[in-house]
Amino acid sequence: MKLRALPGVLLLAAFVPVCSATNPFNVAEVAAPQCAFCPEMVRVPAGAFDMGSPVHDFDGSQYERPVHRVRINAFEIARYAVTFEQWDACAKDGGCRHRPLDHGWGRAQQPVVDVSWEDAYHYVRWLNAKTGGGFRLPTEAEWEYAARAGRATVRYWGDRIDMNRANCDGCGSRWDNKQPAPAGSFAPNPFGLHDMLGNVWQWVEDCWHDSYASAPQDGRAWSANGDCRERVARGGSWNYTRRYIRGAGRERFDATLRFYDLGFRVARTAR
Repeated sequence: MKLRALPGVLLLAAFVPVCSATNPFNVAEVAAPQCAFCPEMVRVPAGAFDMGSPVHDFDGSQYERPVHRVRINAFEIARYAVTFEQWDACAKDGGCRHRPLDHGWGRAQQPVVDVSWEDAYHYVRWLNAKTGGGFRLPTEAEWEYAARAGRATVRYWGDRIDMNRANCDGCGSRWDNKQPAPAGSFAPNPFGLHDMLGNVWQWVEDCWHDSYASAPQDGRAWSANGDCRERVARGGSWNYTRRYIRGAGRERFDATLRFYDLGFRVARTAR
């Protein structure tokens, strides 16, 4: 099965105090897909950043604090959220039993929705069986590090919501509060990642915790003492307001929930 390539642009991340990377230019590198149906992966350099809502983020909440310094090892993350075309390849091959509805929005390069955290794990397991392995969901810390892409601002393009930077209720796009946009419809962040904010919520590995008190500082997934019946999702979506379209924004959902704005992207341990 041959999948269509999605357009992408690789940019340089700005040097700001929130993030320091071992790569002297703080550049994320593109890894060639391992197969026709494999997500296009971007190698994110190692570094450190301040995770959580900064003081000037007026939409921040207690769930996003205290701000804490986190070290991140180099890893890979998908340039786009998993699409219906990629999910349908898994379903056709028998690796994904769930066949999510597209709600009349189309399939192909639309980000897959109506998938639970558990469904995402079935996809990852299938992808690992078809490749050399190493695919997984990103940890919450990895996700925020990748979404910020070296920026200390509320969003990777700045503090303001601006217009037509993302898809949300009030983002100024033609898809606002109507439906998800096709993958790659908006300019990427400085790491070359598309749709990290808005469009569809993205499941991450971590169990839900009500604050970052005692959170790991090494980038690993946080499961201990959390409510693992609920998992963390990041990024906001097409039908959520700007409050959720922030680098620090986070929400919790039941791990079995399937909904029309819930999707995911994959990560891979650096080789």
